Amino acid sequence: MAQWRNLSLAIILSALLVGCGDNPAEQQWQRYHQQLADDLAVEDIERDDPVNIGDFPERPDRLIDIPETRDSLLNVYALRECQITSLVAARNNQLGRVAPPSQQWLYERTLWQRLSACLNSEVPEQLSDEDRTRLNQLTTTKTEQLPAVSWNAIFDSSEWVKSFSRASQPLTNVDETTIATQLEAIDYLQRMTDHQFDRDWQQDSATLENHLKTLRERPMTAEVLRALLLATQRLTEANTLLAQQSNATTRCLSHWESRSLDRLASTAKQWLTAINRLIDAQQVDKPMAIHRYQSHWLSMENAQAPWGQFQQALTEHQAQRARFPPCADN
Repeated sequence: MAQWRNLSLAIILSALLVGCGDNPAEQQWQRYHQQLADDLAVEDIERDDPVNIGDFPERPDRLIDIPETRDSLLNVYALRECQITSLVAARNNQLGRVAPPSQQWLYERTLWQRLSACLNSEVPEQLSDEDRTRLNQLTTTKTEQLPAVSWNAIFDSSEWVKSFSRASQPLTNVDETTIATQLEAIDYLQRMTDHQFDRDWQQDSATLENHLKTLRERPMTAEVLRALLLATQRLTEANTLLAQQSNATTRCLSHWESRSLDRLASTAKQWLTAINRLIDAQQVDKPMAIHRYQSHWLSMENAQAPWGQFQQALTEHQAQRARFPPCADN
């Protein structure tokens, strides 16, 4: 039994080591650090593990409370000309009550579309004063609630939450197609948000679920942020070494193959721009926990966020390298 426990422990430790050191992004930095050390005739750079991203806010801290709308079946039936009776019935059955956030979003938006279209038709003229008032009140309520419904649908979805998972690896070389499909998924959520009060724009359940499935395939936001944190850490370590060699500027530096870093910068800029645009497009007062998370981890203006720190470290590294002549065989 002890032998099996030792074997299990060895497997777990091996997996942890693979996760830390064998990531392709880390290997690229190790090679670059070794190249700098060889050029400057010093020992290899001492590396520290970069920090992980922060915890994504817990569910109660990231969602907006929406009071439940209650009415009798007779009152709903009185508005049958608005074509909402079957919709409300489906929402209130057992499957409707446990529907995922994405389907609840589709339901609430469809309900608003039908109520709004009904209110702006000839139907109100055919209703009693009491039912006309009820239609006005229900439409007003659903109009006020829809932005919060849109927010909750995104921030309560497992696909969205997984994108910020701390149990992730830094982003490595990802093909353009993969990035494009991930961005298309975010773009569809953006369009649903932008058109939430457009009665003519029709959302599609299959399209929405397919895009969410794409987001589910990898924690893209976390991978991007962790790649930026790793790059910042390794650039800072390299900068320290170069700054220490103030008397060694007669030595030359080999060519720096920075295409992978350029791709990271391009991908991170595209992704963070899309994520921030989607969050900021929501017509709600953002919960404070999300506001803090966005400012600390996702912001492209905050100099202390991963993007800002990466840009600072990269700019300094380019300046430090410029102090040394390039090797003749570059």
